[in-house]
This record gives sequence, C-alpha cells and structure tokens, in this order.
Amino acid sequence: MAGNGVLVVIETSGGQPRPAALELCGAAQAVQEALGSATALVVGQGIGAATEQAARLGVARVLAVDAPEFAEPVAERVARAVLVAWEQLDPALVLLPGTTLGRDVAALVAARRGVPHLVDVVALGVTADELMVTRPVYQSKLLTTVRASRTRAAVVTVRAGSFRPPEPGEPVPIERLPVELQEPDRRVRVTRMVDKPRGQVDLESAPVVVVGGRGVGGPEGFEQLAELAELLGGALGCTRAVSDLGWRPHYEQIGQTGKQVRPKLYLGVGVSGAVQHTVGMQGSETVVVINRDSNAPLVKQADFAVIADWNEIVPRLIARLRERRGRSA
Repeated sequence: MAGNGVLVVIETSGGQPRPAALELCGAAQAVQEALGSATALVVGQGIGAATEQAARLGVARVLAVDAPEFAEPVAERVARAVLVAWEQLDPALVLLPGTTLGRDVAALVAARRGVPHLVDVVALGVTADELMVTRPVYQSKLLTTVRASRTRAAVVTVRAGSFRPPEPGEPVPIERLPVELQEPDRRVRVTRMVDKPRGQVDLESAPVVVVGGRGVGGPEGFEQLAELAELLGGALGCTRAVSDLGWRPHYEQIGQTGKQVRPKLYLGVGVSGAVQHTVGMQGSETVVVINRDSNAPLVKQADFAVIADWNEIVPRLIARLRERRGRSA
C-alpha cells in the first residue's frame, strides 16, 4: 500500500483561503478513517488568518508556507511546496481544489511523482485495495466511477461545491514548512495582477447569483443586473456567449469552461440554458428564471419561471428592493 494520511492543499488569494480549498477538509473526512489523518498545507504570503482557519477544520496538523515568492499564483512554485510536504509526509492521497491553479499544480505534482491524477471529482471512497472516485462525464449528464490501486498514492482535484467544510472545532498545531525554490520554479515571472472591481462578491461562494445570458441584449443591460445582484447581496455572472461577445469579463463566466456555482438562489435573466452553462449551476438550491421563451431549456429546469421581457421585470424588482432598503434611484 502507498503511504499514510491525506494531504490537503489550501490555495490562497491575497492571504485568504479559497472557499473551494476549504471544502477539501470535508472531502478528507470522507476517507481519513481508511487512509489516516489529514494534514493541511497552506501556501501563500501573509496567510496567518488562513492557517488559523484551516487549523479548526478537522485536520490533524497544518503546514504553512508563508513567503513573498508564494504571493502570486504560479503553479511551479506551489507544486514545489506540495512536493516538499510530500517528502515529509508520504501521503496516500493529495487533494487540491478544482480551480485553475489547483488543476495546474495537481498535474505537475502527479507527473513528477509518477502517480495517477484523478480530475473533477465529486465523491470519494476507499476499499481495501482501491481508491474510488466519482466524476461527471458527457457534460455532467452521467456519473462514472474511476478506480486507482492503493499500491501508489494518488492526486485528486475536487469540483467546487461537492463537499462542505467541517464545522470549526478546536485548533491544531501550525508548523512552518521551509521550501527552497529551484531555478526551473522561477521561470514564470508575474508582471502584473489585475484586481476584481471593489465590492464585488466572490461568485463561487455567493449565496445569490444573478446571471445574464445573450437574451439581455447587450452590455448596457448588465448594469441593471449588477445593481439587482448588489441589492440581493449576491454576485453577477454570465454565460459563455456573453463572455465571448465581450459584454462581460471571462471571470464572471459560469459553466463548463468557467466557474462552478452552488448558490441558495440562482436568478437567470435571458439565459437559454445550454448544457455548457447548466453544468456550472446545477447545484443551485433554488432556480428562478426570467425569459420570454417558455420553451427555453432552463425554464423547464427552473423552480420558478417568469415568462416575460426582462426589461419589464428587472426594473420593478430593483425599485421594490430599493424601496425596502429605503434607497432612492
């Protein structure tokens, strides 16, 4: 059998843990009885709060890599930190979030260790001989089970929203992990980072997501959707068609090639409901749509549908929400 224990990689951004990374502590709990206790590896700069948060999420210990060269999301550098932790722990399983950085790091680590890399996982299980994972295929229309022998360790990237972080408990020790970068790790140089607009709620963790599709008609219509999202305490998203047309930035795109969301309320405006989009929002608790086309696929999937021109509905919603908040136009 491969080593012992689970290594959970906590990705950070600006010193804060990514929500999808904290969910990995919940994934580790599903298998740690069979594989051994979990260790969280937190990588970044100024990550004191992130390590303290991870230390309360059911892991046995926390390793912290806190240095300026890890402030930027460079896969080679984070992979080096994971490999150093691997040498120290000899884990049976390494979990990374299914983010852009997490996927890149996982591929590098798996290749350098010569072990399987299982991607886009939504459930984990262990038998005496095998690690079994579940992952969506055919645009999430089917689920498939993938097996890997336990004679070798495995690297797994987990789809956001598949697990919930454990309830915070008593903190465990936090240890500093020294990591020395090698020359190949420094080949990528970040020249500029672009911050998201201030005040924007993180799309992947927002409780309410307002999404505009091509039916909105143009970029100017999204100004109203942005205000509606702000009044609802949520975030604004879009479909791939909207992103491809340049109406909204790519980082707001939800779907197969964008972000995965799982809000309490998904409000789709002018969204037809192509499979490429719905695979990114199918975990939403309640789906409400506004669309003129009663035959649109998303209308048929929705919990509530308003068959009308969004120009007639959204301004009235905004006015009513402003009224409740005591705001004027």
